[in-house]
Amino acid sequence: MGGVNLRNWADLLPDALGLIFSHLSLQETLTIVPRVCKSWNQAVSGPYCWQQINILDWSCRSNPDHIDHMLRLLVTRSGGALREVTVSGISNDLTFSFLADHARSLQTLQIPRCKITDSIVEQVSSKLSAVTFMDLSYCCKISARALSAIGKSCKSLVGFRRNMHPIDLEERWPQAEEAVAIATTMSKLKHLELAYNCIDTECVVEIINRCDELEFLDVRGCWDVKLDQDWLEKRVLMIKVLGPHVVDQFEGHSCSDYSDSDSLYDYESLDDGLWDDDDDDEDDDDRVGGRLELRFYEGFGENYGNGWV
Repeated sequence: MGGVNLRNWADLLPDALGLIFSHLSLQETLTIVPRVCKSWNQAVSGPYCWQQINILDWSCRSNPDHIDHMLRLLVTRSGGALREVTVSGISNDLTFSFLADHARSLQTLQIPRCKITDSIVEQVSSKLSAVTFMDLSYCCKISARALSAIGKSCKSLVGFRRNMHPIDLEERWPQAEEAVAIATTMSKLKHLELAYNCIDTECVVEIINRCDELEFLDVRGCWDVKLDQDWLEKRVLMIKVLGPHVVDQFEGHSCSDYSDSDSLYDYESLDDGLWDDDDDDEDDDDRVGGRLELRFYEGFGENYGNGWV
C-alpha cells in the first residue's frame, strides 16, 4: 500500500514485547508466543516477561510438584530482575530457599498456603530485605519464629497478610506470640490482615500501640477481640479496622483439588493436557453463597486497602 509505513512486530524491543505479553495467560505466554517467531521466543525466554510472576490462579489448580517446577523455571528466566512473586502452595523449603536466592530486587512476595518451616525462614529471611509487602496466609507450618525473623530482616515492610482459614481454628494453637512478633518487629506496617487468627484484644491493642503508621487492620473472625469504638477514635484517628464480627461463609481464595498428570511437566513441549485449568462459569457470589455484613469501627474510604485488598 502506497504511503503506509508498515512496522514489523518482530522488531519491537524485548522489554516492549515483555510488557505486551504480560497481559496474556501463563499458558499462552509459554506455549503460543514462543512459536510465533524467533524474537518473540527470545522475549519470553528472558527476563522481560518475568519481572512480575503471578501464577496464583494456575497454582491453585495444580499439583504441588508442578508448582515448584514451574516457579523454578520462571524465577530462573527472570535473571535477577524479579520484582513480584504471587503463587500458592509452595510445597517445600528447598523451593523457598531457591526463590530467596533470586530475591535481591523482590518487593512483593505473596505465597499463601505454602508449607515452608520456621527454620528455612530464619535461614533465608535476610535475603528478602527489599520486600515491602508479604502474604503468608494459611501457612500453617510457620509460627512466631518465622514472623520475627521476617520483621527483623524486612525493615521496609509496610504490608503484611497473615489470614487463616476458619475451618482450621479448632486445630490451631493460640497465635498471641505471632501478634507480639508483629508488634515488636514490624513497626512500620501500614496495612495488616489477621483474619481468623486465634488472638485476643490484648494482642490487637499491642499491635496498634506499637505500629504507629498503621492505617488498616483486618481482624475478621478474631472472636476474642473486643475493641471499644470510643477508645479507637481517641487512640488512633487514622486507623481503619475491619471486624471482628462478620456474617458470611469464608470468602477466601479457594483452591480446588489439583489434577495429577502422568509425568512431570515438560515446559518446552507443553502438552495441552497440562493446562486443564478452564475456569468454572459459576458466579463468584454464588460460590461465596452469602452476603457479607461488615462491622466497621472507623469509617472506610475508597482507598483503605492501599491497593492490597
